[in-house]
Amino acid sequence: MKVHFLGTGSSAGTPVIGCHCPVCQGGDPRNQRSRASILVEEEGTHILIDTGPDLRSQALRAGVKELDAVFYTHFHADHINGIDDLRAFNFLGQRVIPCFADERTARELQTRFHYCFTPPDPGWAKPSLSMTAITQAQTVGSLTLQPVPVLHGTLPIFGYRFGKGAYLTDLKTIPNESFSLLEDLDLLILDCLREEDHPTHVNRREALALAERIGARQTLLTHMTHDLDYHTLQQSLPESIQPAYDGLIWEI
Repeated sequence: MKVHFLGTGSSAGTPVIGCHCPVCQGGDPRNQRSRASILVEEEGTHILIDTGPDLRSQALRAGVKELDAVFYTHFHADHINGIDDLRAFNFLGQRVIPCFADERTARELQTRFHYCFTPPDPGWAKPSLSMTAITQAQTVGSLTLQPVPVLHGTLPIFGYRFGKGAYLTDLKTIPNESFSLLEDLDLLILDCLREEDHPTHVNRREALALAERIGARQTLLTHMTHDLDYHTLQQSLPESIQPAYDGLIWEI
């Protein structure tokens, strides 16, 4: 199983428009962070988690040519607003792409992007998607994704477990009952917004505490703002916890 880190940035991305801080202006490619998303690949099955506004450039950079399904964590703009770029995969595959989300996210997507969920255009000129609201694990091809309920501030959203990997972004707390879904992980991908406290995301200190409690063999941090410099952060962390970066491919 391979995990492609399409994006590891926060809602503003890095560099931030108009910012002159060293991270934004330094030119380090590992500080060039597009909006957070991953692609999970196993035995010919390709599953995308979230469709952020940078999806087109992310897919081009990663060479993504196939897509079997999309799973959504929640309905905030930085996780859904690239949905129109899914039409490229409709055209390539000549088929409707199934999407999965919690009930509220499913409803928000079907309302905001109604045209995506109507019958396919004869030339696949628009996104052609189906939507399933889920609460339980779903299997697509060779991959099974298990929703992991977490709280984004007070908003209930989903992380996902796939085999011995898990993706938890945009979270502030993990309900006690969700920890049982995160046992025996080889890879934990975890939200780590910035150094300072934030009302709806974990900061670095909180991310490290969660990583220690979950105890994955490797934790990779994502959804980072320009407050976190890649190399400074990397040097401050134990080997088992490291920042991810756009373009990273991790094999589980």
